[in-house]
Amino acid sequence: MLGSTKKILKTIIPIGLGLFLVWYSYNATTSEDRKLIVENITNANPFWVGISVLIGILSHVSRAVRWNYLLQPLGYKPRLSNNLLIVLISYFANLGIPRSGEFLRATALTTYEDVPFEKGFGTIVTERVIDLIMLLLIIALALLLQTDILLDFLNKNGVNLAGSVAILVIGIIGLIILIRLIKKSKSSFVLKIKNFLSGLLEGVSSILKMEKKWSFVLHTFLIWSCYIAMFWVIKYTVAETVDLTFSQLLVAFIAGAFAMSTTNGGIGAYPIVVTAALAIFGVSEVSGKAFGWIMWISQTLMVVVFGAISFVLLPLLNRNR
Repeated sequence: MLGSTKKILKTIIPIGLGLFLVWYSYNATTSEDRKLIVENITNANPFWVGISVLIGILSHVSRAVRWNYLLQPLGYKPRLSNNLLIVLISYFANLGIPRSGEFLRATALTTYEDVPFEKGFGTIVTERVIDLIMLLLIIALALLLQTDILLDFLNKNGVNLAGSVAILVIGIIGLIILIRLIKKSKSSFVLKIKNFLSGLLEGVSSILKMEKKWSFVLHTFLIWSCYIAMFWVIKYTVAETVDLTFSQLLVAFIAGAFAMSTTNGGIGAYPIVVTAALAIFGVSEVSGKAFGWIMWISQTLMVVVFGAISFVLLPLLNRNR
């Protein structure tokens, strides 16, 4: 009973927070400002929005290709079409229930490609660790380019980089201690956990056995270059953001990246945080919110449309499985 209540709360709270932030954002602007924001969104150049969506799709294709580099050392090589559809489904699922996409992704891989759940999930954990490292590298780059501004912004928004790194290190140490305790136990229940962790560890360690390590690195940089590029081209949809430099947009990109983890798919939080970041560089609230909403709406629609299509296509293309 308690477990199901926790699951419900984990689903409802981020959605509720997102809806509250949408309401807050709406009421924090005047009717005239809201009218200007809507005008900016409706008048956004569809060419640049389309380019942003295409770059987003390219990032998903690259992620699907990269996933096979982790699975091959385990003795599996899923079809690229299945990988791509499963990746799109996972992002779609995360819009409804946070982090559910990772479990659904591993489950779908088991269903359609016979990859044991724990091994598939291990490769997904590896991907998330690599993504975190890439985000930290981008933050480091932004710090070099906009040191004072970025530190001030993160502090004002309650993000302590040193504290975040310390929590990560403590978590890793705690996990190592837990694994050692499990190894020494003889309990039947613990043995089941041990078998699961063994498969999980095999999936995580697949990165050390890859034959195409440089291809993996190349796709990793391609994925994150796409994330930045799809954000960059949106600047051409709002007149006031056209002249922003790469380093200035990088600050807003990082702010948006943190907002994405706050609510389901960044609903409500994303435009607010991006607006605050752009305001540092003199962009008005109206233009900042228009930029944030254009970026969020275009990418969310892409995930919803292609994710929904993937839900239908995946079982149809695997009718014999």
